[in-house]
Amino acid sequence: MRILYNLGIYLAQLILPIIGMFNRKIKLGVSGRSQTFAILENALTSSSKTLWYHCASLGEYEQGLPVFKELRTIYPDHKIILTFFSPSGYDIRKNTDIADIVVYLPLDTVGNAKRFLNLVKPELTLFVKYDIWPNYLLELKKRNHRALLISALFRKDQSYFKFYGAFMRKALSAFEHIFVQDVNTQHLLATIDYKATTVTGDTRFDRVYSQLSQNNTLDFIETFKDYKLCLVAGSTWPEDDVLLIDYINRTDKDIKFIIAPHNIKANQIQKLQEYISKKTVLFSKKANKNLEDYSVLIIDTIGLLTKIYSYADIAYVGGAMGSTGLHNTLEPAVFGVPIVIGKHFEKFPEAFQMISEGGMFPIQDKKGLESTLNNLIENEKFSQISGNQNYNFVKKSTGAVIQIIEFIRI
Repeated sequence: MRILYNLGIYLAQLILPIIGMFNRKIKLGVSGRSQTFAILENALTSSSKTLWYHCASLGEYEQGLPVFKELRTIYPDHKIILTFFSPSGYDIRKNTDIADIVVYLPLDTVGNAKRFLNLVKPELTLFVKYDIWPNYLLELKKRNHRALLISALFRKDQSYFKFYGAFMRKALSAFEHIFVQDVNTQHLLATIDYKATTVTGDTRFDRVYSQLSQNNTLDFIETFKDYKLCLVAGSTWPEDDVLLIDYINRTDKDIKFIIAPHNIKANQIQKLQEYISKKTVLFSKKANKNLEDYSVLIIDTIGLLTKIYSYADIAYVGGAMGSTGLHNTLEPAVFGVPIVIGKHFEKFPEAFQMISEGGMFPIQDKKGLESTLNNLIENEKFSQISGNQNYNFVKKSTGAVIQIIEFIRI
């Protein structure tokens, strides 16, 4: 498998620049990776003490962030290198103050791994969740560099647990310890004789719980909400929007709607606004508007959704009506908000847990959305109890960061 893997990586290195001519996201990744080594050479010296954090994309960054923050205080004299594979993570967090250097991770060739580690020489490496690059990891192991995997979550259909997965299993052996989200992952790793594991849960719980200690005030949301019940629909896709638009247009209830689409391209925002019959305003056009006079506010920017959830009485989290994957449900949950989601949540254990505890409600179609929302709107006590269940779920699930940091300190 190692030969096939390396051949695939080398082919990707040749083909991606061509595909990038027709795909903006791939083009950004190719361009960014081409600059990585020059950036590192300019920023680091032979005497630099470093830590290396790797995240596939934005979601993994958010998972790792509470650990990254703690390590920043423990290692104040170290330069922190943060790498991303996806442009969606890099573009949004390239200026984060949690790292000194933020770059794309070059493709996982043997040569790139050696060159990267010759420059970085990390005293500690953290990979988050599942973005496993075997050539980098095996090179770390060869050099006896310390590496940990945090918030790991594996499935039995992955190559590590197949007869042909020896190469990937060997890569996992580079980790001194793996901190896993659940017992199922721990058991899976035990089947391949990897036992240096600790079930800590998901570091995202620590991340979202810390949001309660921050200032979440947004004056324009307070004005728009105008003391009325408010539904916040976050990270929606077209499959979600169809259902939401139908409900917004047909309901006679005096409530406010905030929609924060995942994709904020101008043409899609324009279509969304055109299909809504109630009085609608865009975030980008809110200046000099009497926001309290509008029923629907569309957030056509990024970076505000977490705080906006603090104003929600009910939340709808997008992604699960189609095949794109359910977005972050913990962000509204920590504010004690009942949550509605789509039907495809199979790969999200926190969704199963919140559903079983009565704080989350999956729906199948327009009719299901209507009946669920009406029930939550008309039964205030039921809605409050459901939201409290979500808050309690988040609170009791925190603590992963403490366990990870205590291990690192040893």
